[in-house]
Amino acid sequence: MTAPTTTAPESAPESAPESAAAPKALYVYGIAPAGIRTPRSRGVDGAPVRLLTEAGLCAAVSAAPPRLRPRRRDLLAHQAVLDELAEQGPVLPMRFAVLSPRTDTLLTQLRSDAAHLTQQLDGVRGCVELNVKGTVVPGHFADLVRRDDRLRTLALQTRRRPDYEANVRLGEAIALGVRREARRAARDVVDRLAPLAVRTVQGATDDEQVLSASFLLRSADEARFREAVAERARACGDRLALSVTGPLPCYSFVDPRPASPAGR
Repeated sequence: MTAPTTTAPESAPESAPESAAAPKALYVYGIAPAGIRTPRSRGVDGAPVRLLTEAGLCAAVSAAPPRLRPRRRDLLAHQAVLDELAEQGPVLPMRFAVLSPRTDTLLTQLRSDAAHLTQQLDGVRGCVELNVKGTVVPGHFADLVRRDDRLRTLALQTRRRPDYEANVRLGEAIALGVRREARRAARDVVDRLAPLAVRTVQGATDDEQVLSASFLLRSADEARFREAVAERARACGDRLALSVTGPLPCYSFVDPRPASPAGR
């Protein structure tokens, strides 16, 4: 279920009938157990959504638009379809812009990967994904300087002999210390939250966003998890600003395709 690479033919007979045209590609939203209701939300580019069923599974699809771009309305349409699927039970969500070249290809894929896909669905049944991000809180340097001997010495030296370079060195040292404290707080947040989740996946971070982690939770544990995040936010709010996004389809915890055999 990946975007196919196509090459236009060098020439095409002008008399070729329309029926000889290649089948249109399908836009794929997600995979769910067979028997669910077709989402009523319109899909990407306003296309109606339909279900293709095979081997006890179904794929929610629509006609792929001629040009696929990440426009806001299409991103929201993609999410709306997934939300309707998730309301009915487990779903393996596809990222935006996943295509299948034709209907029979997708049905064959559902059939050949049925065992793997069913296992993946069982793994997220009754679960939601919540993402927690943490960004560095600037300021509040006084306590950090008091606790760090090197910073305290540098601050005293700069106060006694102030100049541009000394101020720059002090500023850089404080910024580094602030980030270090924030990263330490981020590790503590993950350590406290991970036991509440079924699984945890760490995401990419940078100098400002020092925490990005996705948590797979039983739906019944969502409220308790949010309370735990709020508690950590109060405890480390002078170093780390926390935010929670979700519940989300379980993007971070599914793999729609089985692993390739070794050597392939």
